[in-house]
Amino acid sequence: MPELPEVEATRRSFADAIVGAQVQGLWLGKPLRWPLGCAPQALVGLRVLGVRRRGKYLLVDLEQGLLLLHLGMSGSLRFAAGLPPPGSHDHFDLVTSQGVLRLHDPRRFGAVVYAPSEQDSVAQKLLGGLGVEPLSDAFTVEQFAAGLKKSRAPIKQVLLAGRLVVGVGNIYANEALFLAGIRPTTPAMRLGPARVRKLHAAIREVLAQAIALGGTTLRNFSNAAGAAGHFQHATQVYGRADAPCRVCGTPIRWLQQGQRSSYFCPRCQRG
Repeated sequence: MPELPEVEATRRSFADAIVGAQVQGLWLGKPLRWPLGCAPQALVGLRVLGVRRRGKYLLVDLEQGLLLLHLGMSGSLRFAAGLPPPGSHDHFDLVTSQGVLRLHDPRRFGAVVYAPSEQDSVAQKLLGGLGVEPLSDAFTVEQFAAGLKKSRAPIKQVLLAGRLVVGVGNIYANEALFLAGIRPTTPAMRLGPARVRKLHAAIREVLAQAIALGGTTLRNFSNAAGAAGHFQHATQVYGRADAPCRVCGTPIRWLQQGQRSSYFCPRCQRG
């Protein structure tokens, strides 16, 4: 599933190229998770003002309203002039004067939704419950510590929930916990001030590195320019069960938490 680094890498790969473009048409294929929410013709003639990200949503700001795009489990965007006709797994084309923005989504768990404004109930239903952006100034150690103290759940589950801090997906939660020396099963409320500070810094470091490397490509992720990510070559624990820890040599262990795989070093992550 594309997580925050993949979505941010996607945004950066086409945001500058689409700014100022005029919408010339909109094509919809098979139904996605939610309906568009307006007549496609209503967007024709509007200009694109910019592209932002909130959590795993891309927000395409228009002269009137905005489009909220989610890549779902297997989606990816492509932005280019002269794209070939849509294929069986292409479900949305935003045709503009500067190129076509296309959503390719084999499993159709993605979404493209129009909202009149970010404050509208449609947008707030999708964005209103999201936690703090981890790379923003709003993500403070104090705010993070206060939220962790309220939860008896395992720390990895708290990170994945996205209500305290958004966008720390499975790969990046594993990596941040390793960097901070914390086991994924440790109850969140048991983390003391020193370990909270380490985890706060680790989350920001891991996500920043992943964005710089273009995200993670395990199967078929690519950004809107068609480039794959490279963070998969930098992981310390994720996907490395039984392989030696790159720090101490101890075999990496695997366990299942909920429906997600957790990886940790029993020596570097003692508790």
